[in-house]
Amino acid sequence: MLSKEQLSRINALSKKAKTEGLTESEKKEQKGLREEYLKNVRKSFKNQFKSMTIVDPEGNDVTPQKVKDLQDRNKKH
Repeated sequence: MLSKEQLSRINALSKKAKTEGLTESEKKEQKGLREEYLKNVRKSFKNQFKSMTIVDPEGNDVTPQKVKDLQDRNKKH
């Protein structure tokens, strides 16, 4: 998870990019922070899928096979 400082820095760089532009080093920093942020979002989303079960109105488990496979792999580790 990103720290509050890192999130603040992402926002500050975004605002600066819109108003006055970024230096090359700031662009690299922004890219790195964005990549780290997206990595955390994807990890969080994947963890939500691992605990997901879909049930239809009749009460049948209709969880997609891909999600079941992901859950099975998680149980083995």
